[in-house]
Amino acid sequence: MKIELPDAEATTRLGHAIAPLLAPGDSLLLYGPLGMGKSTLARGLIRALTTPDEDVPSPTFTLLQFYESDPPVAHFDLYRLTRPEEAFEIGLDEALDEGCAVIEWPERLGEAPERFLGPDRLAIEISEHGDGRVATVSGAGRWEDLIDHVRF
Repeated sequence: MKIELPDAEATTRLGHAIAPLLAPGDSLLLYGPLGMGKSTLARGLIRALTTPDEDVPSPTFTLLQFYESDPPVAHFDLYRLTRPEEAFEIGLDEALDEGCAVIEWPERLGEAPERFLGPDRLAIEISEHGDGRVATVSGAGRWEDLIDHVRF
């Protein structure tokens, strides 16, 4: 599925649309070059699960931020990982045991990120499209069917 994202507000709305479908054990994988809107999408999703004014900084330097919500959500930025196993060291597996994970730069998990993640994954690749962006959305596990329920 492809979703046009003409501006940051549209990217935020996509995060809002995904939020109510998340369940414990789910992974949301956000792919795309720097500046494409991965953090904007994550911020929209987290604010939909918490409060509209929740402080949602990019975890580029801390690598991880936890948010108390239903389900609990952990926001990972793996850009600075040097090896895939570091994801376990910062608690990726524990986050999925208790809630869901939003993961920027999942390619840092190596060629087979599913070995670190549960079966239920939603992948979104954001790329340039004209003056805006386009999100290419795909799912694994229960997200194969849920994609059709994302109302944007």
